[in-house]
Amino acid sequence: MTEIIENIIKNGDKALFEYGKKFDKAELESLEVSEEEFEEAFRAVDDEFLDILEEAAENIREYHRHQVRDGFEIRKDNGVVLGQKVTPLEKVGLYVPGGTAAYPSTVLMDSIPAKIAGCGEIVITTPPGADGKINPVILAAARIAGVDRIFKMGGAQAVAALAYGTETVPRVDKIVGPGNAFVAEAKRQVFGKVSIDMIAGPSEILVVADSTCEARFVAADLLSQAEHDKMASAVLVTDSYEFAEAVQEEIEKQLAVLPRQEIARTSIDNNGKIIVADDLMLAIDIANEIAPEHLELCMDNPFDYLDKVKHAGSIFMGKNCPEALGDYFAGPNHTLPTSGTARFSSPLSVDDFVKKSQYTYYTKDALGEVADKIAYFADKEGLDAHGRSAQIRFQDKEEK
Repeated sequence: MTEIIENIIKNGDKALFEYGKKFDKAELESLEVSEEEFEEAFRAVDDEFLDILEEAAENIREYHRHQVRDGFEIRKDNGVVLGQKVTPLEKVGLYVPGGTAAYPSTVLMDSIPAKIAGCGEIVITTPPGADGKINPVILAAARIAGVDRIFKMGGAQAVAALAYGTETVPRVDKIVGPGNAFVAEAKRQVFGKVSIDMIAGPSEILVVADSTCEARFVAADLLSQAEHDKMASAVLVTDSYEFAEAVQEEIEKQLAVLPRQEIARTSIDNNGKIIVADDLMLAIDIANEIAPEHLELCMDNPFDYLDKVKHAGSIFMGKNCPEALGDYFAGPNHTLPTSGTARFSSPLSVDDFVKKSQYTYYTKDALGEVADKIAYFADKEGLDAHGRSAQIRFQDKEEK
């Protein structure tokens, strides 16, 4: 990993072309997606899916517009002015995974909040196919979301290129987006050179359900995460042993017909769990202990339990709210804290693409009112120059 990052720092574009050939089996003529490739992608994507992308994008915009924060200013009678200004990041890099699936949803979820925040330039990196092309649905989603540039590169080398810049790839201020273990480790190593959103782990779902639910619905929701990858985890917590058995049977039935059966089977066998609790309140307590990425409250009265949920990335309420609704369409973000980090972190939002600066203004008279207090405070910390910097403004030049 460190070797890849150092190679990108030293050799830039040359190293990126070499890694594209080595890891993606792609003989690239250019690292950046051209306008012609964008146009070709739009022609390749059917109109129905383009309409769905547009509608999903608008839902995401509508939700995230409510996250926009303004600065504030406090003006006091003695002339003191205190404030906070909110400034969008200038350049952000969005990593979009490739490999076993294409993720236009990630394009929308990561780039639209950045666009709403007012970021100056939004750049995507994503692995090309062996033909050197990017999946058309990725390009279509990027154009709909207002992405500025897309580069054909994946893995740790893409993260390094965004963090340090190359002859072609701009250096960014922040890198966001999910990826495999290599991408996560690369983000960890470049953190400090740039900001990152999080170190994402495998996808997770936890369903809290009572016996009034349809077992086949709950089984389908669990499998919707299990098919992500073999390390994904799907957990059911219920207050009914009979319902637990019914869901277990349904999982086996539905697994048999899944196209990604091998991946989902490994996930269920290695990481799947069904927990039977004495009651739904205990089930919520268990959910809080696990702090899942996705939490479904699959019951008739989910709002009765919402305030009891303390730790979850995204909460899906009721029997008609499958997690996939959040993945693609509803509007709340699907880039979420994993591996229990929902105990202290939050979904990707507009806040991730801005920074805040404080400002302070004092008149001379206002400073004079507190200069001795500043000096007294500084003396308690043994920092004489701190206090002197306030008091010297009220001393004659001859004073020592």
